[in-house]
Amino acid sequence: METPSTRIATTDDSLSPHLRRMAVIAVTSLFFMWGFLTCLNDILVPHLKAVFDLNYFKASLIQFSFFGAYFIMSLPSGMIVARWGFQRGMVVGLMTTGLGAWLFYPAATLLSYPLFLAALFVLATGITLLQVSANPYISALGNPATASSRLNLAQAFNSLGTTVAPRIGGWLILSAVPAAVVADKFVQASSVRLPYLGLGLIAFLMAGTMALLKLPVLKSVEEDQAHHHSFFGALKVRHLAFAVVGIFLYVGAEVSIGSYLINYLGLPLIAGFAPAAAAIYVSYYWGGAMIGRFIGAALLQKLKPHIVLGFSTIIATVLCLCGALSVGQVAFWAVIAIGFFNSIMFPTIFTLGIANLGHQTSQGASLLIMAIVGGAIVPSLMGQAADMFGLQNAMFIPAVCYLYIVYYAFRESQPQVAGIAD
Repeated sequence: METPSTRIATTDDSLSPHLRRMAVIAVTSLFFMWGFLTCLNDILVPHLKAVFDLNYFKASLIQFSFFGAYFIMSLPSGMIVARWGFQRGMVVGLMTTGLGAWLFYPAATLLSYPLFLAALFVLATGITLLQVSANPYISALGNPATASSRLNLAQAFNSLGTTVAPRIGGWLILSAVPAAVVADKFVQASSVRLPYLGLGLIAFLMAGTMALLKLPVLKSVEEDQAHHHSFFGALKVRHLAFAVVGIFLYVGAEVSIGSYLINYLGLPLIAGFAPAAAAIYVSYYWGGAMIGRFIGAALLQKLKPHIVLGFSTIIATVLCLCGALSVGQVAFWAVIAIGFFNSIMFPTIFTLGIANLGHQTSQGASLLIMAIVGGAIVPSLMGQAADMFGLQNAMFIPAVCYLYIVYYAFRESQPQVAGIAD
């Protein structure tokens, strides 16, 4: 009898290694694109705040609209992948992303903040479908023992997108309005139209290309179509359930630190930087994640994923505590360095979470992507803690998140095949 792990990893054996490499390259390009689009939100928040004279709560709806799509649309995305397969899921995801990007044009023309939020939700819906399709697909495209390595390599290109997006977006959007007309709200809003029209066009062109490619077909897709297991039934698989919480807390910790890093580096006891100077070091935080993923992809070829995850998270916890308890250069560089050790967490937790799920793979992937909503919830908790106890003391919030992942890595990450019902 075929085991679940065999079902996940099996592809069409008639396909050559060259075609499989081409599939990895094609899917990896998607990781770069959604990383780029996601990080453009860091440009949209201050830009739309100024255009619509928003307070901080209303401006925060940009991230809530974006990350809320992960929570709401992950389960429908899993149903699409289970019915249509990974490749068609990626095609539909790209088309939806393109539609969301093009909705920025009428939103800017009509100067409508609710329409901007709707456009962000549609765009993030497409990215959600891409994540549900591409993460498990590239994990399963080869030897299961190196799944974490493959996903870390793909996620490194995602981090490349997050590294370059703020600079390009700042040039195209924030610097596009001449100072003489900066008071004209319509002119300010119009600066997003051409960039997002271009991004939408790229998404549609990628969708057409993806539809024409001959990607390896995973047999688990056929089984997903034959077995209509419920999503919440998949949560009965212990290692998946713990991984869902792990993704929630990891994304929450990563986004929390990134969101408040400029303010943290501006604290007098840390560095006292002005926002413009601190922003340079924020790029180091995200760039560290990119470098760490390239290194992690190599390490995970040789080392067990849960061991690498566990020790990386221990170090991230210690660095968080240094950020909370120390001052000056020690605290400064400790928090910047967290980005490097964050690097392997998402792809490693993800691949450990879907390991041995067999015909429940798409459901498991949907639940893990759904857990990205932690990026909307944990930063709010950290903000409340900062208001009550000070921003430096609020660094204990991500430290607690990392401690859970340490427990998950060493105690709950190993799949129990017997616990999966056929």
